[in-house]
Amino acid sequence: MAALEHTQELPRHVAIIMDGNGRWAQLRGKFRVSGHKAGVKSVRAAVSFAHRLNLNALTLFAFSSENWRRPEDEVSALMSLFIAVLGSEVKKLHRNNIRLKVIGEHGGFSAHLQRKIADAEALTANNTGLTLNIAANYGGRWDIVQASRRVAEQVAAGKLLPDDITEDTLNELMSMSDLSPVDLLIRTGGEQRISNFLLWQLAYAELHFTDVLWPDFDDNAFSEAIAAFVSRERRFGCTGEQIRALLEKNED
Repeated sequence: MAALEHTQELPRHVAIIMDGNGRWAQLRGKFRVSGHKAGVKSVRAAVSFAHRLNLNALTLFAFSSENWRRPEDEVSALMSLFIAVLGSEVKKLHRNNIRLKVIGEHGGFSAHLQRKIADAEALTANNTGLTLNIAANYGGRWDIVQASRRVAEQVAAGKLLPDDITEDTLNELMSMSDLSPVDLLIRTGGEQRISNFLLWQLAYAELHFTDVLWPDFDDNAFSEAIAAFVSRERRFGCTGEQIRALLEKNED
């Protein structure tokens, strides 16, 4: 995967709420887990697109802290799929200089999955290309609470005065503090809410909602989202076709 030279007009950090897997499956008379499996293809395509567009970071909402409320068999299938995808994809990510990070509360996962996550992160830790963040067992409120708790611990230990606490203090303790802020949030599946995702990090992000269900989210849909960001944020127009042309020119 050859990367396109990044331009100032493009977002540096894109986050995606991958919604619509279950509905995609139901529309086809299949079990919901079939939709999640089909969604893996779109994950691969989105990572490839982000890499070729030379984005700094891509953050995907894979499993929220609220998703544990889903039926037990669906949660079990999701965990098994997560393990399988980590095993099958991490070497490819590494070959393409992509750094993998899994953000969220790892303690909720099985010991086996925690080892898989740790091994994948360690393998790709020194890569300098795209950072791929997978938000799993993650919630925006949890993220703010865990950062606040760490600030409180510093105050209690006498390492920090309450009057010295600033936005930067908290920001440094949030997930993805080493990355540029999220410029663009995309949500597939037609819903228009952020569902407790990256509440702190989305403060100044542009929001793009599409009716496309996640398993159908391809380069064309991603291009349209990027084009919408360019025209909305940078005040001069660009179409999805032009975004795709940039990629094609780079690949010639």
